[in-house]
Amino acid sequence: MAKRKVEDIVEELAQPVIDAMSFELVDVEFIKEGANWYLRVYIDKPGGVTIDDCQAISERLSDILDEQDPIKQSYILEVSSPGERPLKKDRDFERFRGEIVEVKLYQPLNGKKIYEGELLGLTGDIIEIKTDDGATIGFDRKDTALVRRVIRF
Repeated sequence: MAKRKVEDIVEELAQPVIDAMSFELVDVEFIKEGANWYLRVYIDKPGGVTIDDCQAISERLSDILDEQDPIKQSYILEVSSPGERPLKKDRDFERFRGEIVEVKLYQPLNGKKIYEGELLGLTGDIIEIKTDDGATIGFDRKDTALVRRVIRF
């Protein structure tokens, strides 16, 4: 049996709790920063997430994680809103269709590694944007280092 990633196990445990409380599970990260391991669970809902929302999810999730004990080393649990998170899942590309995004590439395309434009969507593994000059550009998902919304004030 293949070893499962901590993020996948936690997502499986967290999903029912988050669904029952009418939130969206956006992402799960398990990363080491300095001497500490962090388990970060990102949640969202229409209208945004409050500190009280994060606390309520954190308390419920903490109880489940203590009971199931899927992570052997010590870690710090953080539940937060996604902020200006990267677009990763297929549903992110659908949800933010029509919004301005920044696409960062691993390797330059036509001499550029960063593109900005209106997100047209995801077709298969191709992310499409329309630039300010009206050009439509497609990027293979595997070639993109980061895709995120651009917020202008």
